[in-house]
Parts: sequence; structure tokens; C-alpha cells
Amino acid sequence: MTKNILIVEDDAIIASGLFYALDQEGYTVVHSKNVSEAVNAVSISTFDLVILDMQLPDGTGFDVREKLKNTETAIIFLTVVDDEGNIVRAFEDGADDYITKPFRLRELLARVKRTLNARSGDSRMSVLTLGGVTIDAAAGKAYIGESLLELTALEYRLLLTFAANKGQMLTRLQILESIWDSAGNFVEDNTLTVYIKRLREKLGDCVNIETVRGLGYRVD
Repeated sequence: MTKNILIVEDDAIIASGLFYALDQEGYTVVHSKNVSEAVNAVSISTFDLVILDMQLPDGTGFDVREKLKNTETAIIFLTVVDDEGNIVRAFEDGADDYITKPFRLRELLARVKRTLNARSGDSRMSVLTLGGVTIDAAAGKAYIGESLLELTALEYRLLLTFAANKGQMLTRLQILESIWDSAGNFVEDNTLTVYIKRLREKLGDCVNIETVRGLGYRVD
């Protein structure tokens, strides 16, 4: 069955590029330039996924998200806003993914496919556990008990990488290649050390990220 996707984007060049790429992938695509058009679109049609700009001429992406609460519509925020607070708020508000501009089109298409598959039950790793942490991969959220872990997008991808490779030793290069940032830039080796440290601090005693000297890391 063809999936219906709504693009909410005021930049005509970005919107046209996305529209063409998604149409070529076989999706049925609708474009709205602002909050008003988007609210009207979701009131008369049902969408499987909305790709939602954060900053719009007449409001924010959260205004559109509010209209989609209590629906099965998946949300991917696509925005220049890379502030940690906004990222955390987006995931807490139910976003499935968060991509910052500029972005690589092939990566976005892959994330669209992954999100739709997860929502349709095709994901093989929708819920993962790692130590005392539960990861809802379909929702893009991680919990310690009932408490939501406040992670940056890169920290979340790092945690997901460890969970998907539990018990395996991962080299620093393997980890770096798996957590390249949303703009398509590879994370520097020194930066990885910083993010491992931050993730350890947030996980506390729930997860043990073991350093394998000279090689990489392992989480059992």
C-alpha cells in the first residue's frame, strides 16, 4: 500500500527536492508551506508520515504536531535548530526522528523508510534493552525505569549502536561510522571520547561501557 507523506516546509528549493525524491520512491506526497496549510491538510487527509520544519512563517512545527496528537502519524522534524533543548522537547513530544539541515538526501530517505517500517511493525529492533535501560527505537526514546533519558541526538545514536551490538567489541572507527551526525559530517575521534564520557554520566550504574584499551568499547 502506498504511504502518504506530508512535507511542511517553507523553503521552496528544499521542498521541491524532497517532493521529487519521495515521489520517485513511490510515496504519495503533499506539500504545505506553513502551519495553516498543514493544519488544513491533516484535517482533510490522513498521512502516514509528516516531515516537519521547526520554524515556519506563521508558527512552529510544534503547532502542527499538536494537531497530530492521538493519531498514528509518524513525525520527522527537519530543521536548522540543533539546540539540545529543542531536540529533547521534540522527542518528548512524540517525534520519531530529528534531522538537522543541511542534510544528505539519501540519509533522509533511509530514515523515512525506517520510520515507516517501524510504525507498520516491520522493525526487528523496535524495543531494545541494555543493562538497566530500555530503548524504544520506533519512538526514538530511552528510559531508565519509567524515567525518560534526556539524550542529544548523537548520544541517542551512540546508545542505540551499543544496544544493537551488545556483547561485541566495537572499534572506535566502527562507532564513528555509525554515529555520523545529521548533517552528514563524520564525528571526530576526540569528540567521540567526549560523547562516551557524557553518555556514561547520564547512564550512571545502569550500563557499563567498557573501554578495551587500544581497540574500542564493549557493552555487555
